[in-house]
Amino acid sequence: MRLSRSLVPTLKETPAEAQIVSHRLMLRAGLVRQTAAGIYAWLPAGLRVLQNVAAIVRAEQDAAGAQELLMPTIQPAELWRESGRYEDYGKEMLRLKDRHERDLVYGPTNEEMITDLFRQSVHSYRALPQILYHIQWKFRDEVRPRFGVMRGREFLMKDAYSFDIDYAGAVVSYRRMMLAYMRTFRRMGLKAIPMRAESGPIGGNMSHEFIILAPTGESAVYYDAAFEEIDYSASGFNIFSDADLEHFFTLMTTHYAATDEKHDAAAWAELTLGRKREGRGIEVGHVFYFGTKYSAAMGFSVAGPDGRPVAPEMGSYGIGVSRLVGALIEAFHDEAGIIWPDAVAPFRTAILNLKPGDAACDRIAEGLYEKLAPSALYDDRDERAGVKFADADLMGHPWQIVVGPRGAAAGRVELKRRASGEREEVGTESALARII
Repeated sequence: MRLSRSLVPTLKETPAEAQIVSHRLMLRAGLVRQTAAGIYAWLPAGLRVLQNVAAIVRAEQDAAGAQELLMPTIQPAELWRESGRYEDYGKEMLRLKDRHERDLVYGPTNEEMITDLFRQSVHSYRALPQILYHIQWKFRDEVRPRFGVMRGREFLMKDAYSFDIDYAGAVVSYRRMMLAYMRTFRRMGLKAIPMRAESGPIGGNMSHEFIILAPTGESAVYYDAAFEEIDYSASGFNIFSDADLEHFFTLMTTHYAATDEKHDAAAWAELTLGRKREGRGIEVGHVFYFGTKYSAAMGFSVAGPDGRPVAPEMGSYGIGVSRLVGALIEAFHDEAGIIWPDAVAPFRTAILNLKPGDAACDRIAEGLYEKLAPSALYDDRDERAGVKFADADLMGHPWQIVVGPRGAAAGRVELKRRASGEREEVGTESALARII
């Protein structure tokens, strides 16, 4: 993408309404623009990040055997009345009527709808277990939306739902999703810790929220150093082995981990000093087991092994995809701007042509762009070098290739790694080899 022809409206000054780092940098880097309170338009660079995050989430859900579908944002209110949540959910749920005066809701979550879809098609225990998910926009009418995409009213979410014939099977599904979540966050370069949580309006009696560590996090967190020693992406856990999942779950629930709301000072005191870790955290995912809360309330049953009807055991599993973009920035930034991990960056490389119109600079920059597109952003603007350097750091591309007239004359460029600040003058082929 050529920056001279792109909608990437960077800002020098911080907008007054931005209170936290991620909100400030998303506005300044031209990733989003607010259209109403708590509602944002995702501009081209921001959308690329959102899609990269969603792709990692999707890949790990698929690897765990979950099936993707797509449910609508608008849901019939009758389903919510069946479950008993229509009145209970509160003012966060947007209620509306169509032209025929039928009651509808803009879905804040999809437990009712997935239960209805599943009961239309599945009638025997032989079809279980199954896990279904989608990545869809949600709306919750927050009283005070704030912090940009971290707590907006409209947000992109991955929500999955498991169906099992009994409690033992439901526990296996729950553990499988937990492991998939840990692998998802690790692939983005994030340290995540599952912590016991309240179920809230979703319901159920087993619940964990996933907290990523970030200096500017919204909650204080306390955890055992053991969580830092497990590589969930290459841990040897087989996600389809019940025994491995039990071992994994034991690791997750044996070691101490709590937010400030659930912090147990007595249990914390029992840890040796060298094992104690404290910091700040941001919630980016939540998993729930709620048994037959929805299947029983909505009259959904399947024929069990003995032919008698059985209400399937269910769980739901959410990841805030759009919230993750803000959380990533909270975890990875410096005074100059964003520092994107390679896996989620909108562009892997920024090519900075410091003197457009110079024959050698244009030839080298164009040649690099041709070989690196579409994963490169080519800054071909007629701007001062300082502006280009500042914008490249602000936008956070993992690599920068600086093409200046002195180096270009010798067939060389400056290669900069955004995360470390390391700079090196190399030939163009060496630069390409490092990046590709």
